[in-house]
Amino acid sequence: MPWETLFHEIAPILCGHVSEGALADGERTPRNLREIEAEAVALICGESLGLDGAEYCRGYLQSWLGGDVISEKSAQKIFHVTDQILKAGRALMCV
Repeated sequence: MPWETLFHEIAPILCGHVSEGALADGERTPRNLREIEAEAVALICGESLGLDGAEYCRGYLQSWLGGDVISEKSAQKIFHVTDQILKAGRALMCV
């Protein structure tokens, strides 16, 4: 699933997870939350584009959630980043 992987790997950059590592004194998002946000972005992007892989994404999310729920803050971030990726793809299609 190359597209799912691409979306999953782009998401941490746009979510700000990558720049957190450069902050010596700042708080870092826990790994489970980083994975959840990245995979949720991949799931929504894939579903929006009619791509295969939703079952895998849901399983991956459930394994990292461990029965927890996605917070409102994370949900907003997920939808914002998904929107950025999809808009960027549309812009490329128009070139």
